[in-house]
Amino acid sequence: MDNLILTGWFWKDYAVAAAVALRHYKKADIYGVSTRRLPEMLNEVGSKYKEIAILGVGLTGDPELLEKALTKLQKNGVHVRWISALDFPEYVGDNIRKKLDSFICYDDDSITEAVSRCFKQTYGDIASLAEQEVPKSLQSIHELLEAAMYFYRNYQDEKAYGMAIYHIAHNEPESRWGNCERQMIEHYRRYGHRELVGKSDVMMNLHDRINRIAPRDKARVFIYGESGTGKETIAMFIHTKSPRKNEPFCTFNCASVTPNLLEDRFFGHEKGAFTGANEQKKGLFEIADGGTLFLDEIGEMPLEAQGVLLRVLEGGRFTRVGGTDEISVDVRLITATNRDLAELVREGKFREDLYHRLCVVLIHAPSLREHKEDIEQIANGRWLKEHHRRLETEQIAVLKTYDYPGNVRELINILDRAIVLDESDFAKLLKEHKEMTAGLKPSNEKSEAVPDELDVAVRLHVKRVYEKYDRNLTRTAEALKAARNTVKKYLED
Repeated sequence: MDNLILTGWFWKDYAVAAAVALRHYKKADIYGVSTRRLPEMLNEVGSKYKEIAILGVGLTGDPELLEKALTKLQKNGVHVRWISALDFPEYVGDNIRKKLDSFICYDDDSITEAVSRCFKQTYGDIASLAEQEVPKSLQSIHELLEAAMYFYRNYQDEKAYGMAIYHIAHNEPESRWGNCERQMIEHYRRYGHRELVGKSDVMMNLHDRINRIAPRDKARVFIYGESGTGKETIAMFIHTKSPRKNEPFCTFNCASVTPNLLEDRFFGHEKGAFTGANEQKKGLFEIADGGTLFLDEIGEMPLEAQGVLLRVLEGGRFTRVGGTDEISVDVRLITATNRDLAELVREGKFREDLYHRLCVVLIHAPSLREHKEDIEQIANGRWLKEHHRRLETEQIAVLKTYDYPGNVRELINILDRAIVLDESDFAKLLKEHKEMTAGLKPSNEKSEAVPDELDVAVRLHVKRVYEKYDRNLTRTAEALKAARNTVKKYLED
């Protein structure tokens, strides 16, 4: 391929602009790229092309690396265009400016219009794709673009974005798409509402752990964290990044049914097994065969029902209720809870043998207060969908003053209230929210009342310090200024 188009990927305007450029070039490789990554991309792949068009991507990355990359391309005879609706930043030196064939649209802030004028291409048939209200005639291709951007963000699939822009440029109907596009759309329709947003160290560590665990698709995973931290989303990404991604992903809340119905939900039943069993029914393990089964709120499973789950984990075999034939399945099990399973074991409310079966690989779903720096990205993502603009700096600052005991779910709730009420004063909004939720006790602070008896109060305090120091006996003893054996005794009691 002789031509390369580099454009942004977050705003739909970028995609439409790239489609207009593709109408000019006829054929080109297309990649979405950030301002930070632009110099790196030019340096890595630029020399393979005769012409590169940079559409609306800022030049605020590493200036030294950018100049070095452009010098290299110039020596190799590569023609580099920079098309923008904004002028060069003042701090971009002449060495960089002279190496770019620049086209700047001074009287219109649309990058699509700038590209259209540069290449003398029309785009009236696809212009409304970048608007907030997309017409019915472009709904399918709009969904394809949304799916491609989802794959770009979550699976680092750069080809999907270019593929979507190709279809936009040719304004192709869904009937002209291939299986790859259809599978991507199907995946997006099912999972597209779930994302793990954030670029903090905490979130990067979470993504890294998911990426390392997902391919090991035999290992059971236990996810622990507060309500609203996205435990099901984590489970979904473990599934979709695993070799089982094209197989079923089934979810079940263990607190949603009574103990006597769990066996039927897990294993299904035969016709006539009980009154009302008019036909054979498959259970969750059979439905999820080959794929992944996510059991949420595993800590709420009654003790008398835990043996049912343990049996199938030990051999991967079970019998439907009312049946005699054993059924063998291959299911990856992921479980999650916001409760302290180890404490439940100590209290005799959760089987220790089941605990060890489930907790093979552990993942912590971080609370929002552990990565407050991601509030801006999370909030802007929601705001952009509704208003096509980012929040003001002052509004973000207000949002960061709150600890969000309900985590991301609570943050989105506040933003949705602001959208419904058309409220721009976030200080007022947050004050009202705090008053409205004052009677709620955060899920991570279900503290017991201080007991009157001294010995009982001491045991309770030791337990809290133990949890504070991540259940590390040595650090707990040091904090309490007590012997390890003394601390251990109080914990065992």
